[in-house]
Amino acid sequence: MRNTVLVVDDELLIRKSLAKVMRARGYTVELASTGAEGLEKASELRPNVMILDMRLPDTDGLSVLRKVRHVDPLLQVIVITAFGDVTSAVDAMKLGACDFLRKPYEMDDIALAVDAASRNFRQATELDAFRRQAWKQYTGEEIIGDSEPIARVRELIEKVVRSQATSVLITGESGTGKELVARAIHYRGDRAQAPLMEVNCSSFHENLLENELFGHEKGAFTDAGEVKKGLVELCDGGTLFLDEVADMSLATQAKLLRFIDHRSFKRVGGALDIGVDIRIVAATNKDLDTEVRTGRFRSDLYFRLKVVSIHLPPLRDRSSDIVLLAQHFLREFSRKFGKGFQDVEPLFLAYRWPGNVRELRNLVERVALLEEGERLELEHLPSELTGLRAPTASSGESLALPTLEQIEVEHINEVLRLTAGNKSRAARILGISRQGLIEKIRRLRIDDTVSRQVS
Repeated sequence: MRNTVLVVDDELLIRKSLAKVMRARGYTVELASTGAEGLEKASELRPNVMILDMRLPDTDGLSVLRKVRHVDPLLQVIVITAFGDVTSAVDAMKLGACDFLRKPYEMDDIALAVDAASRNFRQATELDAFRRQAWKQYTGEEIIGDSEPIARVRELIEKVVRSQATSVLITGESGTGKELVARAIHYRGDRAQAPLMEVNCSSFHENLLENELFGHEKGAFTDAGEVKKGLVELCDGGTLFLDEVADMSLATQAKLLRFIDHRSFKRVGGALDIGVDIRIVAATNKDLDTEVRTGRFRSDLYFRLKVVSIHLPPLRDRSSDIVLLAQHFLREFSRKFGKGFQDVEPLFLAYRWPGNVRELRNLVERVALLEEGERLELEHLPSELTGLRAPTASSGESLALPTLEQIEVEHINEVLRLTAGNKSRAARILGISRQGLIEKIRRLRIDDTVSRQVS
């Protein structure tokens, strides 16, 4: 990977001094004395960092910054401003500069800024490569099913893509495919060439989530040795997917609301407003109306997020898609079951699938990896399916099915048993947060004697 710094400054002594310092730190250095020369070398050499003076003989630094961002959006630009020229610094940050220093500056400070910018460039390049690969592979075909509820979901996705809506709320039980819908919205729209950033809000402590979203300035807290860009800043032009948004603290909700209203934010410990253009897609498996009534979720943020709302139905409400999904997953994980699974289809249709599409996918993957043969047989299936009485044409008996709550209790108990009561591991397997599992144990009155042994 290239490791080049381009210095654009009209003062010969400054150019030479910066070149000497950067070369001593292992960088290849190129020099330019005018804005036009800087743009030409940026286009030809594609450096990873540019040190740009705001005052140049043929143009101003902001014009150069604006043009060079079109030449290479990944280029990290550090601007140099005269003391007290805060307005130019603010404008530069809004145009995408990664840092700024005021004259007179210390060489150690600019060296550290270049090191940080070089790391940012490597991260941005890796993310860009991942994004391009994901965009190339995405076809939109992954939303499997021909049922009416799924047809409505596809229709809403297309409306979102065409409408340019900047806030979308996806609701539905765990395992219904909310992440898949978020990716469909991103990759089918005109933001597909920009980054898609994903964060699970339940995975972070309150302060850590704010830092993850908005980044921090150098010295903002004890371990903040350098500037860190947050996901909001890194996905400028693209999509930010906030999974489990209902688990976000009220304090972070307030900061997110401010960002949505102003489309700008401050890094933790920062004073400058940074503007970005992103689409926010939020998802939750909770009833946000209830969360609002109980004071756990801000009503104003709720209404900002649900500009467009997409509800994903549970798999039990789209039973006509179960066989299609199972066939799709069989093709994905193994070709050895080419003869299908017609003999066990009645059990697939009778089961309530409390874990939804994720549970079906995991079951098929497990069978494909562990079992032999060319056909899915009864003995390949777990006890929660084989314990059901499948309907037959001759028996004339009504199907005796357990309630959804009974199945959910049995499923949670089984996962807790397999994980020796470790709630964190069990929650990951179930696809919910640890706190969500604790709430289910309480609400469903599950005997957690086992879970208390290893919490």
